[in-house]
Amino acid sequence: MAADNDPSFNSGAPAPQEIGRRRQAVALAGFFALSLAAWAVASIPIILHSSGWFAESVKAPWMPPGWMFRSMWMLLYASVAVAAWLVWRKGALTGGTLAGYLVQLVLNAAWPLAFFGLFPAFGAASLWAAFLVISGLAGSVAFLILRFGPVSPAAGLLMLPYLSWVVFSSSLNLYSAVHN
Repeated sequence: MAADNDPSFNSGAPAPQEIGRRRQAVALAGFFALSLAAWAVASIPIILHSSGWFAESVKAPWMPPGWMFRSMWMLLYASVAVAAWLVWRKGALTGGTLAGYLVQLVLNAAWPLAFFGLFPAFGAASLWAAFLVISGLAGSVAFLILRFGPVSPAAGLLMLPYLSWVVFSSSLNLYSAVHN
């Protein structure tokens, strides 16, 4: 009997099913890494300016405490990573859907730069620019919900809290733009 037909023969190569699991685990880790990178980039202007001009600015009466923002964004970035991975697993993270996913990551990282980072140089104009960025982010997240949901209902549902938080954050941004 040939060795490749013998079920007791182990060539040392992983089974195809094991390769599939490894590939999915690596892909999930990659989506988490992308989210972590966007979160890290977004955090820099917040860290640099939250105790400066922002601490003295007029804030919306419904502004939650700072710890809530950190906690929510960590959960949301993880949800986005899992949602994208679920869609990727079905082979549907391509074309416009992939572009939408990348656009929302870029806009999410760009918003703190516009809101926190540019204020010292441009004042209130930066808050209005940030409002345009976060409005685009809300649109891109809504687009992803519409693209992810039919492919994976779980992925679409994972994106809903993200959209809700972005809309809530938009209201805070708009209040700041109007009152500062």
